[in-house]
Amino acid sequence: MIIDCAIYRDGRRIGGPEDLSDALAEARACTDAFLWIGLYEPTEKEFDLVAEEFGLHPLAVEDALTAHQRPKLEVYDDSLFVVLKPVTYEPRSDTVSTGELMVFLGDAFVVTVRHGDPVPLGSVRRHLEEQPDMLRHGPTGVLYSIADSVVDHYLDVATELQTDLEELETGVFSPVVGGSRHTASRIYTFKRQIVEFRRATVPLAPPLARLAGQSTHGATVPFVQEKSRPFFRDVLDHLTRVNESVEALDRLVSDVLAAHLAQMSVRQNDDMRKISAWAAMAAVPTMIAGIYGMNFEHMPELHWIWSYPTVILVMGGFEVLLYRLFKRRGWM
Repeated sequence: MIIDCAIYRDGRRIGGPEDLSDALAEARACTDAFLWIGLYEPTEKEFDLVAEEFGLHPLAVEDALTAHQRPKLEVYDDSLFVVLKPVTYEPRSDTVSTGELMVFLGDAFVVTVRHGDPVPLGSVRRHLEEQPDMLRHGPTGVLYSIADSVVDHYLDVATELQTDLEELETGVFSPVVGGSRHTASRIYTFKRQIVEFRRATVPLAPPLARLAGQSTHGATVPFVQEKSRPFFRDVLDHLTRVNESVEALDRLVSDVLAAHLAQMSVRQNDDMRKISAWAAMAAVPTMIAGIYGMNFEHMPELHWIWSYPTVILVMGGFEVLLYRLFKRRGWM
Protein backbone atom coordinates (compact mmCIF):
# COMPACT_ATOMS: atom_id res chain seq x y z
CA MET A 1 0.00 0.00 0.00
CA ILE A 2 1.08 3.59 -0.64
CA ILE A 3 2.00 5.26 2.67
CA ASP A 4 2.94 8.67 1.33
CA CYS A 5 3.34 10.35 -2.05
CA ALA A 6 4.44 13.91 -2.69
CA ILE A 7 6.19 16.25 -5.09
CA TYR A 8 9.10 18.26 -3.70
CA ARG A 9 10.25 21.45 -5.40
CA ASP A 10 13.16 23.60 -4.30
CA GLY A 11 13.29 21.63 -1.03
CA ARG A 12 9.59 22.15 -0.24
CA ARG A 13 6.66 19.79 -0.36
CA ILE A 14 4.05 21.11 -2.80
CA GLY A 15 1.36 18.46 -2.37
CA GLY A 16 0.41 14.93 -3.24
CA PRO A 17 -0.41 13.98 -6.85
CA GLU A 18 -3.69 12.44 -7.93
CA ASP A 19 -2.21 10.68 -10.95
CA LEU A 20 1.30 9.17 -10.90
CA SER A 21 1.92 9.81 -14.58
CA ASP A 22 0.91 13.47 -14.37
CA ALA A 23 2.88 13.93 -11.15
CA LEU A 24 6.04 12.45 -12.69
CA ALA A 25 5.64 14.64 -15.78
CA GLU A 26 5.20 17.69 -13.56
CA ALA A 27 8.33 16.83 -11.54
CA ARG A 28 10.39 16.28 -14.68
CA ALA A 29 9.19 19.54 -16.16
CA CYS A 30 11.05 21.41 -13.40
CA THR A 31 14.77 21.11 -12.88
CA ASP A 32 14.48 21.43 -9.09
CA ALA A 33 11.58 19.02 -8.44
CA PHE A 34 11.17 15.29 -7.84
CA LEU A 35 8.47 12.81 -6.85
CA TRP A 36 8.80 10.60 -3.77
CA ILE A 37 6.49 7.61 -3.29
CA GLY A 38 6.66 5.43 -0.17
CA LEU A 39 5.13 1.93 -0.16
CA TYR A 40 4.77 -0.63 2.63
CA GLU A 41 4.74 -4.33 1.68
CA PRO A 42 2.89 -3.69 -1.61
CA THR A 43 1.07 -6.46 -3.43
CA GLU A 44 2.11 -7.41 -6.93
CA LYS A 45 -0.92 -5.63 -8.40
CA GLU A 46 -0.24 -2.44 -6.44
CA PHE A 47 3.41 -2.37 -7.42
CA ASP A 48 2.83 -3.17 -11.11
CA LEU A 49 1.23 0.24 -11.59
CA VAL A 50 4.21 2.02 -10.00
CA ALA A 51 6.73 -0.11 -11.90
CA GLU A 52 5.02 0.61 -15.20
CA GLU A 53 4.81 4.36 -14.63
CA PHE A 54 8.46 4.70 -13.57
CA GLY A 55 9.93 2.11 -15.93
CA LEU A 56 11.46 -0.02 -13.16
CA HIS A 57 13.43 -3.08 -14.19
CA PRO A 58 11.52 -6.40 -13.79
CA LEU A 59 14.35 -8.03 -11.81
CA ALA A 60 14.45 -5.14 -9.35
CA VAL A 61 10.66 -5.22 -9.08
CA GLU A 62 10.79 -8.94 -8.28
CA ASP A 63 13.38 -8.33 -5.56
CA ALA A 64 11.29 -5.52 -4.08
CA LEU A 65 8.20 -7.72 -3.91
CA THR A 66 9.74 -10.93 -2.58
CA ALA A 67 12.17 -9.22 -0.16
CA HIS A 68 14.75 -11.42 1.68
CA GLN A 69 17.57 -9.66 -0.15
CA ARG A 70 21.11 -8.86 0.91
CA PRO A 71 22.15 -5.21 1.02
CA LYS A 72 23.23 -4.31 -2.50
CA LEU A 73 23.35 -1.67 -5.22
CA GLU A 74 22.32 -2.41 -8.79
CA VAL A 75 22.39 -0.08 -11.77
CA TYR A 76 19.78 -0.37 -14.54
CA ASP A 77 19.19 1.73 -17.62
CA ASP A 78 16.41 3.88 -16.16
CA SER A 79 16.94 3.57 -12.42
CA LEU A 80 19.24 2.80 -9.52
CA PHE A 81 18.20 0.06 -7.09
CA VAL A 82 19.52 0.00 -3.50
CA VAL A 83 18.67 -2.52 -0.79
CA LEU A 84 19.29 -1.80 2.91
CA LYS A 85 18.44 -3.83 6.01
CA PRO A 86 17.40 -1.67 8.99
CA VAL A 87 17.99 -3.28 12.40
CA THR A 88 16.52 -2.86 15.87
CA TYR A 89 17.46 -4.63 19.10
CA GLU A 90 15.07 -5.62 21.87
CA PRO A 91 17.07 -5.82 25.14
CA ARG A 92 14.34 -7.67 27.06
CA SER A 93 14.42 -10.65 24.72
CA ASP A 94 18.00 -10.13 23.43
CA THR A 95 16.62 -10.26 19.90
CA VAL A 96 17.89 -8.52 16.77
CA SER A 97 15.07 -7.73 14.33
CA THR A 98 15.76 -6.86 10.71
CA GLY A 99 13.56 -5.31 8.07
CA GLU A 100 14.17 -4.54 4.42
CA LEU A 101 14.18 -1.25 2.64
CA MET A 102 14.40 -0.90 -1.13
CA VAL A 103 15.10 2.43 -2.79
CA PHE A 104 14.60 3.14 -6.50
CA LEU A 105 16.23 6.31 -7.84
CA GLY A 106 15.63 7.65 -11.30
CA ASP A 107 15.05 10.75 -13.33
CA ALA A 108 13.24 13.07 -10.87
CA PHE A 109 11.75 10.29 -8.73
CA VAL A 110 12.34 8.19 -5.63
CA VAL A 111 10.36 5.05 -4.81
CA THR A 112 10.87 3.45 -1.41
CA VAL A 113 9.52 0.01 -0.52
CA ARG A 114 9.77 -1.30 3.02
CA HIS A 115 9.17 -4.70 4.56
CA GLY A 116 9.01 -5.33 8.31
CA ASP A 117 8.71 -2.96 11.26
CA PRO A 118 12.21 -1.69 12.08
CA VAL A 119 12.29 0.79 9.19
CA PRO A 120 12.53 4.49 10.21
CA LEU A 121 11.24 5.93 6.93
CA GLY A 122 8.48 8.07 8.43
CA SER A 123 10.92 9.89 10.67
CA VAL A 124 13.37 10.29 7.79
CA ARG A 125 10.75 11.98 5.62
CA ARG A 126 9.66 14.29 8.45
CA HIS A 127 13.27 15.16 9.21
CA LEU A 128 13.98 15.90 5.55
CA GLU A 129 10.91 18.11 5.22
CA GLU A 130 12.37 20.19 8.05
CA GLN A 131 15.65 20.50 6.13
CA PRO A 132 14.95 22.12 2.73
CA ASP A 133 18.68 22.38 2.02
CA MET A 134 19.00 18.60 1.97
CA LEU A 135 15.82 18.13 -0.07
CA ARG A 136 17.20 20.51 -2.69
CA HIS A 137 19.69 17.78 -3.57
CA GLY A 138 16.74 15.80 -4.91
CA PRO A 139 16.68 11.98 -4.94
CA THR A 140 20.35 11.90 -3.93
CA GLY A 141 19.54 13.73 -0.69
CA VAL A 142 16.76 11.24 0.04
CA LEU A 143 19.06 8.24 -0.51
CA TYR A 144 21.77 9.77 1.68
CA SER A 145 19.34 10.56 4.50
CA ILE A 146 17.89 7.04 4.42
CA ALA A 147 21.33 5.40 4.44
CA ASP A 148 22.52 7.74 7.20
CA SER A 149 19.49 6.93 9.37
CA VAL A 150 19.86 3.18 8.88
CA VAL A 151 23.59 3.22 9.75
CA ASP A 152 22.99 5.46 12.77
CA HIS A 153 20.58 2.81 14.06
CA TYR A 154 23.35 0.25 13.53
CA LEU A 155 25.55 2.24 15.89
CA ASP A 156 22.81 2.25 18.53
CA VAL A 157 22.30 -1.50 18.19
CA ALA A 158 26.06 -2.15 18.42
CA THR A 159 26.20 -0.13 21.65
CA GLU A 160 23.27 -2.07 23.15
CA LEU A 161 24.83 -5.38 22.16
CA GLN A 162 28.10 -4.34 23.80
CA THR A 163 26.26 -3.52 27.03
CA ASP A 164 24.45 -6.87 27.03
CA LEU A 165 27.69 -8.71 26.29
CA GLU A 166 29.33 -7.14 29.34
CA GLU A 167 26.40 -8.35 31.47
CA LEU A 168 26.74 -11.80 29.93
CA GLU A 169 30.47 -11.86 30.72
CA THR A 170 29.76 -10.93 34.33
CA GLY A 171 27.24 -13.74 34.58
CA VAL A 172 29.56 -16.32 33.03
CA PHE A 173 32.39 -15.58 35.46
CA SER A 174 30.06 -15.40 38.45
CA PRO A 175 30.39 -18.50 40.69
CA VAL A 176 26.61 -19.01 40.73
CA VAL A 177 25.45 -18.09 37.25
CA GLY A 178 28.57 -19.40 35.53
CA GLY A 179 27.58 -22.95 36.36
CA SER A 180 24.01 -22.64 35.12
CA ARG A 181 22.97 -25.27 32.62
CA HIS A 182 21.33 -22.54 30.50
CA THR A 183 24.42 -20.33 30.22
CA ALA A 184 25.80 -22.01 27.09
CA SER A 185 22.40 -21.69 25.45
CA ARG A 186 22.26 -17.97 26.30
CA ILE A 187 25.73 -17.40 24.84
CA TYR A 188 24.88 -19.30 21.65
CA THR A 189 21.62 -17.38 21.26
CA PHE A 190 23.50 -14.11 21.69
CA LYS A 191 26.01 -15.18 19.04
CA ARG A 192 23.14 -15.92 16.66
CA GLN A 193 21.90 -12.35 17.13
CA ILE A 194 25.34 -11.03 16.23
CA VAL A 195 25.36 -13.18 13.10
CA GLU A 196 21.97 -11.73 12.15
CA PHE A 197 23.34 -8.24 12.73
CA ARG A 198 26.38 -8.95 10.54
CA ARG A 199 24.15 -10.04 7.68
CA ALA A 200 22.74 -6.53 7.62
CA THR A 201 25.92 -4.51 8.11
CA VAL A 202 28.78 -6.26 6.33
CA PRO A 203 27.27 -6.56 2.80
CA LEU A 204 26.33 -2.85 2.87
CA ALA A 205 29.98 -1.71 2.76
CA PRO A 206 30.58 -2.30 -1.01
CA PRO A 207 27.42 -0.40 -2.11
CA LEU A 208 28.32 2.56 0.11
CA ALA A 209 31.88 2.46 -1.20
CA ARG A 210 30.52 2.78 -4.75
CA LEU A 211 28.30 5.69 -3.74
CA ALA A 212 31.27 7.32 -2.01
CA GLY A 213 33.46 6.92 -5.10
CA GLN A 214 35.79 4.42 -3.41
CA SER A 215 34.87 1.42 -5.54
CA THR A 216 37.62 -0.43 -7.41
CA HIS A 217 35.52 -0.13 -10.57
CA GLY A 218 35.90 3.64 -10.51
CA ALA A 219 32.70 4.13 -12.47
CA THR A 220 30.29 6.92 -11.61
CA VAL A 221 26.97 5.79 -10.16
CA PRO A 222 24.12 7.21 -12.25
CA PHE A 223 21.28 9.26 -10.74
CA VAL A 224 23.59 10.23 -7.85
CA GLN A 225 25.21 13.65 -7.74
CA GLU A 226 29.00 13.74 -7.79
CA LYS A 227 29.16 16.34 -5.03
CA SER A 228 27.32 13.95 -2.68
CA ARG A 229 30.34 11.63 -2.39
CA PRO A 230 31.67 13.22 0.84
CA PHE A 231 28.29 12.62 2.49
CA PHE A 232 28.31 8.95 1.54
CA ARG A 233 31.94 8.68 2.69
CA ASP A 234 30.79 9.88 6.10
CA VAL A 235 28.10 7.17 6.19
CA LEU A 236 30.69 4.61 5.08
CA ASP A 237 32.99 5.67 7.93
CA HIS A 238 30.18 5.10 10.41
CA LEU A 239 29.44 1.71 8.87
CA THR A 240 33.12 0.77 9.14
CA ARG A 241 32.99 1.54 12.87
CA VAL A 242 29.90 -0.65 13.16
CA ASN A 243 31.52 -3.55 11.31
CA GLU A 244 34.63 -3.30 13.48
CA SER A 245 32.41 -3.38 16.58
CA VAL A 246 30.50 -6.39 15.24
CA GLU A 247 33.75 -8.27 14.54
CA ALA A 248 34.98 -7.50 18.06
CA LEU A 249 31.66 -8.62 19.56
CA ASP A 250 31.77 -11.86 17.60
CA ARG A 251 35.30 -12.64 18.83
CA LEU A 252 34.41 -11.76 22.42
CA VAL A 253 31.33 -13.98 22.39
CA SER A 254 33.40 -16.87 21.06
CA ASP A 255 35.97 -16.26 23.82
CA VAL A 256 33.24 -16.11 26.46
CA LEU A 257 31.77 -19.38 25.20
CA ALA A 258 35.21 -21.03 25.25
CA ALA A 259 35.83 -19.73 28.78
CA HIS A 260 32.46 -21.02 29.95
CA LEU A 261 33.10 -24.48 28.48
CA ALA A 262 36.55 -24.53 30.11
CA GLN A 263 34.95 -23.58 33.43
CA MET A 264 32.42 -26.39 33.10
CA SER A 265 35.18 -28.86 32.23
CA VAL A 266 37.24 -27.87 35.28
CA ARG A 267 34.13 -28.03 37.45
CA GLN A 268 33.31 -31.50 36.17
CA ASN A 269 36.86 -32.64 36.90
CA ASP A 270 36.55 -31.27 40.43
CA ASP A 271 33.27 -33.14 40.88
CA MET A 272 34.83 -36.37 39.62
CA ARG A 273 37.74 -35.99 42.07
CA LYS A 274 35.33 -35.44 44.95
CA ILE A 275 33.25 -38.45 43.96
CA SER A 276 36.40 -40.57 43.64
CA ALA A 277 37.63 -39.40 47.08
CA TRP A 278 34.35 -40.28 48.76
CA ALA A 279 34.28 -43.64 46.97
CA ALA A 280 37.80 -44.41 48.20
CA MET A 281 36.81 -43.52 51.76
CA ALA A 282 33.77 -45.75 51.55
CA ALA A 283 35.81 -48.63 50.11
CA VAL A 284 37.95 -49.18 53.25
CA PRO A 285 35.13 -49.92 55.76
CA THR A 286 33.26 -51.81 53.07
CA MET A 287 36.26 -54.08 52.48
CA ILE A 288 36.81 -54.73 56.20
CA ALA A 289 33.12 -55.32 56.83
CA GLY A 290 33.03 -57.64 53.84
CA ILE A 291 35.86 -59.75 55.22
CA TYR A 292 34.19 -60.21 58.60
CA GLY A 293 30.86 -60.86 56.99
CA MET A 294 32.07 -64.03 55.27
CA ASN A 295 31.08 -66.15 58.31
CA PHE A 296 34.04 -68.54 58.16
CA GLU A 297 34.26 -70.74 61.24
CA HIS A 298 38.00 -70.53 61.79
CA MET A 299 38.70 -66.78 61.97
CA PRO A 300 40.99 -66.03 64.95
CA GLU A 301 39.57 -62.58 65.65
CA LEU A 302 35.97 -63.74 66.01
CA HIS A 303 36.31 -64.85 69.62
CA TRP A 304 38.63 -62.07 70.77
CA ILE A 305 36.86 -59.71 73.18
CA TRP A 306 38.47 -56.57 71.68
CA SER A 307 37.76 -57.48 68.05
CA TYR A 308 34.81 -55.20 67.50
CA PRO A 309 36.25 -51.97 68.98
CA THR A 310 39.59 -52.66 67.30
CA VAL A 311 37.99 -53.02 63.86
CA ILE A 312 35.96 -49.87 64.41
CA LEU A 313 39.08 -47.95 65.44
CA VAL A 314 41.01 -49.25 62.43
CA MET A 315 38.25 -48.21 60.05
CA GLY A 316 37.98 -44.81 61.71
CA GLY A 317 41.74 -44.34 61.51
CA PHE A 318 41.79 -45.14 57.83
CA GLU A 319 38.91 -42.72 57.21
CA VAL A 320 40.70 -39.88 59.03
CA LEU A 321 43.94 -40.61 57.18
CA LEU A 322 42.24 -40.65 53.76
CA TYR A 323 40.24 -37.52 54.53
CA ARG A 324 43.34 -35.55 55.50
CA LEU A 325 45.21 -36.84 52.44
CA PHE A 326 42.42 -35.86 50.03
CA LYS A 327 41.86 -32.55 51.79
CA ARG A 328 45.52 -31.64 51.44
CA ARG A 329 45.40 -32.35 47.69
CA GLY A 330 42.24 -30.31 47.24
CA TRP A 331 39.99 -33.25 46.38
CA MET A 332 37.57 -32.58 49.23
